[in-house]
Amino acid sequence: MFAKFRERIGSSLRNKLFALVLLPTVLAMITTLGYTFYWFNSFTRDNLFLKAKADLALAQQSIQQVGRERYLAALQRLADSYEFRAMIRNSDAASITRALKQLQKEQTFAFLHVTGELGNWLFEGNQQKNASSKPTPLTSRAVRGLTGMSLEVFTAENLRREDPGLLSRARLGVKKNAGQQIYRAPQPARVPVFEERALILRMVYPVTDKQGNLMAVLDGGVMINNDTEVVNAVRDRIYGAGTLPTGGLGVVEFMLDDVTVSSNIPNQQGTDSVGGRAAQEIRQKVLENGEMLVNRSFHGGQWYISGYAPLFDVHDRGVGVLHAGFLEAPYRRAYYWAALLHLLILLALFSASAWVAYRGAKRILKPVGQMMAVVRATQAGLERRIGEIDSRDELRELARQFDSMLDLLQQRNREIQRAAAELETKVEERTHELEMKNTDLEATVDLLHKTRQQLVMAEKLAAVGELAAGVAHDIHNPTAVILGNLDILATELGSAIDPVRTEIDLIMQQVERIRHIVNRLLQFSRPSRETGEVVEVEINQLIKNTVPLVRHMVEERSITFRQRLAATRLIRINPYDLEAVLINLTINAYHAVSPGGIVEISTADWDHRGVVISVRDDGIGIPPEMLHRIFDQFFTTDPQRRTGLGLSISYGLIHRYGGDITVESEPGKGSVFHVWLPQEPVFAPHLEVIDYSLQA
Repeated sequence: MFAKFRERIGSSLRNKLFALVLLPTVLAMITTLGYTFYWFNSFTRDNLFLKAKADLALAQQSIQQVGRERYLAALQRLADSYEFRAMIRNSDAASITRALKQLQKEQTFAFLHVTGELGNWLFEGNQQKNASSKPTPLTSRAVRGLTGMSLEVFTAENLRREDPGLLSRARLGVKKNAGQQIYRAPQPARVPVFEERALILRMVYPVTDKQGNLMAVLDGGVMINNDTEVVNAVRDRIYGAGTLPTGGLGVVEFMLDDVTVSSNIPNQQGTDSVGGRAAQEIRQKVLENGEMLVNRSFHGGQWYISGYAPLFDVHDRGVGVLHAGFLEAPYRRAYYWAALLHLLILLALFSASAWVAYRGAKRILKPVGQMMAVVRATQAGLERRIGEIDSRDELRELARQFDSMLDLLQQRNREIQRAAAELETKVEERTHELEMKNTDLEATVDLLHKTRQQLVMAEKLAAVGELAAGVAHDIHNPTAVILGNLDILATELGSAIDPVRTEIDLIMQQVERIRHIVNRLLQFSRPSRETGEVVEVEINQLIKNTVPLVRHMVEERSITFRQRLAATRLIRINPYDLEAVLINLTINAYHAVSPGGIVEISTADWDHRGVVISVRDDGIGIPPEMLHRIFDQFFTTDPQRRTGLGLSISYGLIHRYGGDITVESEPGKGSVFHVWLPQEPVFAPHLEVIDYSLQA
């Protein structure tokens, strides 16, 4: 798409000018829009975080205010009433108990006692004689005539001593994978199953007579666990009407250590998040370091802007976390609407600028369009001129000069046409002469090439012929002596030669093979289309006769040798050539396998054309990068023991009869060589025969 747009811009001067005018505007708009969005987003985020900090500070103050205005005020009304003082003076335990239960019911106190200076319960009945609540420094303040209020952690034993029913109210299950999440922080692997401690907002109020003397102490506590009264009261003070945008939601949570014990955060199922654990970041920064943390958090499927601050007990020890936050979505929606409005304003300005630029470019470039029309007409062979144009700037002078240039160009074209006609005639004459000389040169080069080939071949035949004659003479006589002595040996020994008759026959066959090679050397200097005596050969029998020649290798290395001879056709070939190929392939296979390996020779009919011989081994195989070179002369993977001529010679022998050798191999699994032999030989050209005869 970008390439098409670029091509369209580059194809028109009007489009180029239009793009040149609008490009700075577009870049300025994008830069301004990007910076505005970045600044506005950062500004909004910073302000939301500042609001979260302010809300968190207000939430800390609201805990004290709710405690004073709701619970301490109730204790004050009871302690300052004349009737209650009279009950204490008269030690009216029954009336005191009724008054405490009435107040406890009205203000949802978890427990409420009248205690002495040491915190021991008074007027609780015989069964509670000498009993007391959890000791607290707040009692000392009350003895001095001061009120006191603080958060305290009550263990299961403390709750059971107050009221066995409080333990079940405080008990909550801890969720393994729920709870506070800041950027989806990972949850700890081990969590307790239940939390049986309770976070208590505890307060004391002294009961004094008219002279200010201490009569008793009112000791009460409000349970935070599994209760939303305190949480909702704190939330209502922070996020009252008009403090959040439409659709906004403020939330408050109390955590005992890192477990949420009271919350008004709804989740996707409409229930609260009590029992959830705080994220690692909250535990580390707030609980361990005592710092304030403000960040985005994820609760119940929605994002909040949240503040976290430590909660301290009466001993100024961090016992939990206070969380106050509000929904991010309403502010995000307001941000998106403002961004959209800003974008629409910029788009409107850009559209107006584009329209003005387009109209201006069209008017300015109108004379250029007239010039282009004249250029196209001139290219088509027409004689047209621009003439006067509706412009008084540089384009008017350019049009006048352009017409003058066209007049001059027309005159020059006529002169060039006359010169071209004369030049064409001379070029044709010179071209004809060059063609004749090229023809003579090609004939001369071809004659030289043929003469060189004939000279090289003559020298080769002369040298090798002389060598072949000498070698044949030196080898022929010893082989005749060997054959004669073998005949005499067989005659003299008679039946005593039977144990070694097979070996004697093999010696005679190999001597005959030597004589065959000598005869081919003698034929080297007078090559013909056929390479030697060609007879009908039964492949399976030839293989059976060849196997004994390499039997000693099988016995030495404990190699398993298999034969699957299924060919039925006879082929015409020189048996000595085929025997040499089979021996070479079999020896290569034996060298490729390890002791105890397998070598297999199989034969089969090759459609209606001939037979195929396969030599298979389970040896080391041939690397793929070497497969295309194995038939090259002098190429070998074992230069210490091999010459690299065996496969090359075998390939030449088979090709001589119109056959082929192919190979399949996989490293580590072995190789298989296929020898494809036609039923009737198709001899190769005599020059190829000479080369392979020399190699043999």
